[in-house]
Amino acid sequence: MSGNIPKNISLDSSLSLLREGYLFIQNRCQRLKTDIFETRLLGEHVICMYGEEAAKVFYDNNHFKRNGAAPKRILKSLFGEKGVQTLDQSEHKHRKEMFMSLMTSDRLSILNELTNEEWKVKSRDFENKNTVVLFDETQEIMCKVALRWAGVPFDDFEIKSLANDFGMMIDAFGAVGVRHYKGRIARVKTELWMKNIIEQVRNHKLKQANETALYVIANHRDLNGNLLDLQVAAVELMNIIRPIVAIATYITFGALAIHEQPDCLKKVQENQNNYLEMFVEEIRRYYPFAPFVGARVSEGFTWNNYNFKKGTLVLLDIYGTNHDHRLWEKVDEFWPERFVNWSGNRYAFIPQGGGEYLEGHRCAGEMVTIEIMKSSLDFIVNHLVYEVPNQDLSYSMSRIPTLPKSRFIINNVKRK
Repeated sequence: MSGNIPKNISLDSSLSLLREGYLFIQNRCQRLKTDIFETRLLGEHVICMYGEEAAKVFYDNNHFKRNGAAPKRILKSLFGEKGVQTLDQSEHKHRKEMFMSLMTSDRLSILNELTNEEWKVKSRDFENKNTVVLFDETQEIMCKVALRWAGVPFDDFEIKSLANDFGMMIDAFGAVGVRHYKGRIARVKTELWMKNIIEQVRNHKLKQANETALYVIANHRDLNGNLLDLQVAAVELMNIIRPIVAIATYITFGALAIHEQPDCLKKVQENQNNYLEMFVEEIRRYYPFAPFVGARVSEGFTWNNYNFKKGTLVLLDIYGTNHDHRLWEKVDEFWPERFVNWSGNRYAFIPQGGGEYLEGHRCAGEMVTIEIMKSSLDFIVNHLVYEVPNQDLSYSMSRIPTLPKSRFIINNVKRK
């Protein structure tokens, strides 16, 4: 099928993928001594690859398309159907411009203010609790920040339930069975709620500032000049909110890094030479978050003497590329200083996708992720004092998405 691409000899590797999770592609590349191989997943021939050069070709829109790449089970739980992740060429660029219009310096500044506000409010509750499960509390904070920033109205008593629903969608990404179906049910429920809110904006029953995500998405028009289908608009509004809720995972890993790398604490607190941002980038590089991303070959082509047949599903290993010994010094160490004078290579560092924002499929919300992480971790290290009791802080590389098993428990929290 694919020329001389090395083959992983197996009738089907789906169960191995479930068992090995984030390390599935790396393990086979190491065993086959290659950065590309062919295997079979869910009965389909698939090409897997990793590394900078692989990322460069993967994000070449002349060779790959996203339409038809994500399995239905992912669309029905995590992404939603007909969202920006599934579009190509001019349609994708037009929709992506809508998202990028929300990422202005003023809007990011407001996002930081909201993040600090919500941490201050939540930290008062922390002082009244014997035990705080940081991930659960952070997920609620992120949900509230996301809804306020997007302009979506809500009641405070709804936040725990809403955060849980968005959390189940995220948790369903690599899940089978109950976890997956919980995510699907949560998506259906939340999409109905979002559709109702967007309809109120369109009918002028709900007034919104022009710069909010709710207003922009509700009034966005496609290339033919038509308003987005109500269902699609709901999906795109959730594509603003859900990724912000998911930042709770990165923040929890950040707290873990501070606990396990105590020499970083003072450096983060003082933030000399922009150390906080380097710390945030190293969290995104080092810890497992997105495992891989998929696309389909739009037209047959040859790359590095390997033949790619039209329609073939190709998986780019995100985790493996961020841990590629050819690209990173001390790859298995948590070392924020690696980002001093870093080149900014968009194909070597791809925690939220690679390539360019407007022309390619790099996540439009990457700047949001970085800003929220900086604000949140700055608050944790400079405004809170707490103890970390004995607990299971290990995380499974086979579970996608993964998280410290205890969800990071802290005790005796006090505000400075």
